[in-house]
Amino acid sequence: MTLRTKRAYDPADSGDGTRYLVDRLWPRGVSADRLRLAAWRKDLAPSAELRRWYCHDPARFDEFRALYRAELLRNPGALEALRVEARHGPVTLVFGARDEVRSNVAVLAELLAERATEGRPPVATRRGSAGSPTTPSAPGRRAVGARRRPKTGPPR
Repeated sequence: MTLRTKRAYDPADSGDGTRYLVDRLWPRGVSADRLRLAAWRKDLAPSAELRRWYCHDPARFDEFRALYRAELLRNPGALEALRVEARHGPVTLVFGARDEVRSNVAVLAELLAERATEGRPPVATRRGSAGSPTTPSAPGRRAVGARRRPKTGPPR
């Protein structure tokens, strides 16, 4: 299984294999033609609430990592589909963050590497560089017009 990570601002090359954007937001200033993506996998990106809370603050990375892993593990089908794809050829996870060590792609690659070592060949990391209406009872959501929580703690 070959899994790579690469910033969206780095040029695509033939060794990238199948390329997936794994960010919630499209990278600023990069065209779809330049990215050469097979798909935009928002289902593998952190939730909008978690992404906004983290805001790439290095002091919050450990907590972000734990919360994002929990989100990913609630969506095992998406993880398995990516793992199966990587077994058939190289897969490159494309991301926009400047700090690749403390980004969602680092956490995703780490989790996939752990899954691969559970009786499977190892994963190589790093080469090159609408739902239901918002209700007060829905976890992690707020009612329309409800006050926002201060950004001091992690999202629920």
